[in-house]
Amino acid sequence: MTRTLSAALFCAALPAAAACPPLLDYRMASIKGEATDLCQYAGKVVLVVNTASYCGYTGQYKGLESLYQRYKDRGLVVLGVPSNDFGAQEPGSNEQVADFCERTYKVRFPMLAKSVVSGRDATPLFRGLAGKTGQAPGWNFHKYLLGRDGEAAGSFPSAVSPEDARLVSAVERALAAR
Repeated sequence: MTRTLSAALFCAALPAAAACPPLLDYRMASIKGEATDLCQYAGKVVLVVNTASYCGYTGQYKGLESLYQRYKDRGLVVLGVPSNDFGAQEPGSNEQVADFCERTYKVRFPMLAKSVVSGRDATPLFRGLAGKTGQAPGWNFHKYLLGRDGEAAGSFPSAVSPEDARLVSAVERALAAR
């Protein structure tokens, strides 16, 4: 067998790398300043939430962490994205936000750096989410659910808490899908 044929057979036997779904095909900074490739969440159920530390909905951090802990072993990722877009309710630096989340709510789910999530200056992630669901965030703690296929599986306004049966059911359905 020639080397070329050998190499071709070897390469053909390797599984093809999973394609990154368009809604996750972004690179952003984590809240700690590290480069984060959102493609790492391909094949998982992802709940993307724009957050703020000084909002009437800030207590939802507790429910988001609880949801994450309850379902992370089944493939759920909660992805927090702090934003100062609504009511200037996230004025601090990334370091201050991280400290607040860890100290006050014991947040362990991944957090990205502060970002613009609404309007024409929104990050590509949020422009994509709004485009796919037809719903842009109207306030802090808007939640977008992505299925394992990387497609939008739901959009939940701020008033829908992480414990709300509609959200929990949507998460469970998405986790059950293969």
